[in-house]
Amino acid sequence: MSTLTQNTRKPQTLLHSNPILSRLSKITERTDTNAATYAGIAGKTTYFLLITLVGMVAQLLVKAALASEPIWQTIQIYEKFTLTLSQKEAMILGGVLVAGFLSELVGIFARKTIPVTGSLYSASQGYVISFLVFNVLKGYEYLGLEALLLTIAVVAVMSWLYSTGAIKADKKFRTVLLSLLLGSVGLGLLSGLGFLIPATRPYVQAMIQNSAISIAIDVVGLIIAALFLISDFSMIDTCVKEGYPKEFEWSAAFGLVFTVIWIYLKILDLLTRFAGKKND
Repeated sequence: MSTLTQNTRKPQTLLHSNPILSRLSKITERTDTNAATYAGIAGKTTYFLLITLVGMVAQLLVKAALASEPIWQTIQIYEKFTLTLSQKEAMILGGVLVAGFLSELVGIFARKTIPVTGSLYSASQGYVISFLVFNVLKGYEYLGLEALLLTIAVVAVMSWLYSTGAIKADKKFRTVLLSLLLGSVGLGLLSGLGFLIPATRPYVQAMIQNSAISIAIDVVGLIIAALFLISDFSMIDTCVKEGYPKEFEWSAAFGLVFTVIWIYLKILDLLTRFAGKKND
């Protein structure tokens, strides 16, 4: 028999975890039957990852179908990689990016849509990943596989650190995570403002073009993404141990996949920068 009780646990609000899982901390529903389980969350996480794979396959099919389309635009990326796009490819990619953003946004604020919006988001990210690997990284497609293996390693290590208690999602941890994230956001805002000011624009451009600084910023971003996994694991633990209804497994799975894809993209970006640096 299901029950609705008031959550007496102290709420963890700001940046407890990614935007999707953060909203789980406000849930007051509890049940003694048909509650969320680790197996259920793992199954739904696997489902979203498979949908990501479907998105990758879809991109390859689109790429093959548009192979004869005339080149519309050529874009230089990291000075070492050249991307050529047909107009149709650009339009489809733009549509996929918009669909991914909107599905993520709707999923955050409308939890019950996550089976659908989470699937759309996962498919869009799979499409983007495949586009980056097979369109941008021509000749370096193996970096996609390396990024996947490193992502698995990061998730495994962070899972071990959390399960052994080496890292706990306590107040001190959240303070460190918040400081890193705000510092990263602050640096981005300052760089944007500096670029808008003519007197400081050359310095900002020099910083952006400095490969060492760019790599350092990416490393910090990867550390932040990896630390978010600890918060995700903690929220999933809460979801299961406090008896959240089974429907919340979708939110937990979507939130975890969100972070894992974030980590993958950060690692892929780092590997791309290193690949370019080796050819300087």
